[in-house]
Amino acid sequence: MAQSRALVVVDVQQEYFTGLLPIQYPPRDESVLKVANAIDAAAGAGIPVVVVQHSAGDRSPVFNPTLPTYELHPAVEERRSDAWKPLVKQHGSVFAGTDLEDWLRGRGIDTVTLVGYMTNNCILASSVEAEARGLRAEVLSDATGAVDIANAAGSVRAKTVHETLMAMLNSNFAAVATTDEWVRAVASGAGLPKSNLVESAAAGRDR
Repeated sequence: MAQSRALVVVDVQQEYFTGLLPIQYPPRDESVLKVANAIDAAAGAGIPVVVVQHSAGDRSPVFNPTLPTYELHPAVEERRSDAWKPLVKQHGSVFAGTDLEDWLRGRGIDTVTLVGYMTNNCILASSVEAEARGLRAEVLSDATGAVDIANAAGSVRAKTVHETLMAMLNSNFAAVATTDEWVRAVASGAGLPKSNLVESAAAGRDR
């Protein structure tokens, strides 16, 4: 089935590089280059690009729009185009409190390709909400990234967080692929393969 895509570049802000929330896996200096590759491929294929920045307000220690860490990473900023749709959000999901869904529907777009940060928050939330809104989601595993987390419920290293969420998302909420795989799919006009919960659970049971 033919797909109409938009590339949604989620929060590729300096907060995740020089701020208080440095991405830890995949290595941030590698994943941001994959983000740039996806932007270049989208530009070459005429795929619309949405660039998202998270704002927590001018009193917040993170994602504060008055601080340098709010700015986009140079790899994204230097590619900025007037054709891009800019979006500012205050929630994890790119859909919550924004006009993104209306913008997509108005252009006949049914698939969002998500790149950026972080896997365990905004990429997860946006993928889940895309399903609820009847949109397809794609997540590029090497153009996203996670952080180590620890709280009263436990602790998990970023690599485990990221790899677990990629498998979980691909089992239901999103088609997960590498940037190179996505670029090839874009070039051929194909969709990305995705598992489902029944198949994933059966395969997991049989391991």
